[in-house]
Amino acid sequence: MKIALLGYGKMGKVIEQIALERGHEIVLRKDQNTSYAGLQQADVAIDFSIPDSAIANISECLQTGIPVISGTTGWLAAYQKMVDLCEDKSGSFIYASNFSLGVNIFFELNEYLAKIMINLKQYNVSMEEIHHTQKLDAPSGTAITLAEGVIKHSDYSNWTLETPISNEIHIEAKRIENVPGTHSVFYDSKVDQIEIKHTAHSREGFALGAVIAAEWLVGKKGVFTMKDVLGIKS
Repeated sequence: MKIALLGYGKMGKVIEQIALERGHEIVLRKDQNTSYAGLQQADVAIDFSIPDSAIANISECLQTGIPVISGTTGWLAAYQKMVDLCEDKSGSFIYASNFSLGVNIFFELNEYLAKIMINLKQYNVSMEEIHHTQKLDAPSGTAITLAEGVIKHSDYSNWTLETPISNEIHIEAKRIENVPGTHSVFYDSKVDQIEIKHTAHSREGFALGAVIAAEWLVGKKGVFTMKDVLGIKS
């Protein structure tokens, strides 16, 4: 499989390593200062860039007919626009706030716990996410997905980084050197606390999931999620 890497920072380099180990070829390594030359040779593109570049990268792929997956967060105000473009061009697109296989299982666990807790009003939900100091957006896309998973199955209606008001989930975002990503969900009552937690030990888990998603997407048409890739039924 021929892969175009859109974003060639730390994640892009780890994805390259994993892809080469799995027998794939890299035909484009694009950073902010390089062109899309070579994109048309690709079977699939993997976007791990920055918010300002992600929309242009995804658009270019869909306009060119190249399947694209994106793990860039912080641009989701334009997500529906990309979905519409994908459908208009009969393209192939996956966005995930986190491609780690373990995190996507954690998403399912989070929703399952929220369903169990819905009638236990004595528990208040909060979250914590910790990332490296180079991460540009806060809270992380993963934390937002976790919050949305709780909101979907509870009386909560929003999340906030500030002091929460009624029906808001407080997310505490911390930036600490050399932390790939840690996410915790807390249910606190006066008598106890329930906590579920996912800790990434390196970027390799994100990279492997992204390459697996890219392998899965080739030959398919439509807008998909990691649930489709992993065969997880809603």
